[in-house]
Amino acid sequence: MAPSKMNREQFAAEEALRVDVFLSEKTSLTRSAVKKLTEEGHVLVSGKPVKAGYVLKAGEEVTIEIPDPKPIAAKPEDIPLDIVYEDEDIAVVNKPQGMTVHAGSGNYEGTLVNALLFRLDHLSGINGELRPGIVHRIDKDTSGLLVVAKNDMAHLSLSAQIQDKTCHREYLALLEGVLKEDSGKVVTQIGRDPNDRLKMAVLPAGKGRRAETDWEVVERFAHNTLAKFTLHTGRTHQIRVHAKYLGHPVVGDPVYGYKKQRFELNGQLLHAFRLTLTHPRSGERMTFTAPLPDYFERILTIVRGDK
Repeated sequence: MAPSKMNREQFAAEEALRVDVFLSEKTSLTRSAVKKLTEEGHVLVSGKPVKAGYVLKAGEEVTIEIPDPKPIAAKPEDIPLDIVYEDEDIAVVNKPQGMTVHAGSGNYEGTLVNALLFRLDHLSGINGELRPGIVHRIDKDTSGLLVVAKNDMAHLSLSAQIQDKTCHREYLALLEGVLKEDSGKVVTQIGRDPNDRLKMAVLPAGKGRRAETDWEVVERFAHNTLAKFTLHTGRTHQIRVHAKYLGHPVVGDPVYGYKKQRFELNGQLLHAFRLTLTHPRSGERMTFTAPLPDYFERILTIVRGDK
């Protein structure tokens, strides 16, 4: 099957790097998705199929072919969904806390994808039958904005914007303790915690993947700080790991936060409140915002009254 031009992307290698690592950084595809495409002969270097472990040389041209999507396995479900914006190419959704973005680990119901399949007429197929339309993710217990691609053209454009750091994702988080500086940047390597494979951690140089986060104090309280975080990379649990690295974990975080929590919460107080992107078709620069959830505002009211 010859892929269409829309579904054929080419990249030039800048340094020696495994081809699966290179493509997972250049596209929105996961390493496992790249591996599968490689095994099926859809990843070419200088026009020839290669294995996932092939090490690129600087200047080599890498072509990845995205086959026509297979029938979607996830089932549509009539789940309430806050769609902030929608047109023929994209949809911007305000995801509630507690909703998983897509199926995985035996969880195939109640996800954002299930809701999208019911609400939208079509979704991009690049990320496979269980993650249609998904360009980027936010954690299950993090709330807020994410953009969904309704076709492959939009998906490739949005993925490139995230890679090029022209798609800006901004979050608000309530942190434990009081940050002294007004702003800063955290640049580390993030990977699986060697002592707990279910968690992520800051790793020594040369291990993990580069993670870059800007932070800025929005408001200080007696025992907490409301801070804005801006992602420049999209590593798993990045803000939560970097907040812990700063010594000020996110309030309510069951994985990286304090063992003894002051408030009874269903997850971390972390909200993707602003999303800025360039529309894939029109080229228009667009910014979307989502207000803090009621439970987040309730805790802010409490900490503002602290002495």
